Amino acid sequence: MLICARLIPLCLDLGQSTVPGLPVSLAQDMNEQPLIDSGAAKILSLAEETKFAANGIVSRTLLRTANARTVLFGFAAGQELSEHTSTQHALIQILSGECEFSLAGEPHKLKAGDFLYMPPNLAHAVRAITQFAMLLTLTQPAVTKKAGAFLVAPKTKSHHKNEKPKSH
Repeated sequence: MLICARLIPLCLDLGQSTVPGLPVSLAQDMNEQPLIDSGAAKILSLAEETKFAANGIVSRTLLRTANARTVLFGFAAGQELSEHTSTQHALIQILSGECEFSLAGEPHKLKAGDFLYMPPNLAHAVRAITQFAMLLTLTQPAVTKKAGAFLVAPKTKSHHKNEKPKSH
């Protein structure tokens, strides 16, 4: 349910069952049951669900679907995740506090209310300047198919705005 560690070499790709460098018990916690059942609507208070640990990082999976995962993080001041990459699109909302995200080696200071998008495979790291919370949503990139696999529909004639299209 909770992950607490000084440094977590974290790899949050969907479907990954273990995290290199974490004790087995902590790696198993990453696969906890999400707080939200993807088949039913639910309202959560992010402020109430955010947990912090002295000298640690706490992570809680809120939602997991076939193509996405949403994780709530609480960082104690000074905690960090070392540089890593993900094959997923990452959306990060800073909920409280301040942090520094390093994106491809370039530092960026973020605070509550800031929103960050990271494309797949971007090297990044994060360090808590103060105690801070963030919401991370990972989504799988769209599957691309070879050009020959698609059928291209013939172009349709354009219609004047008062002309009704003909039905076939």
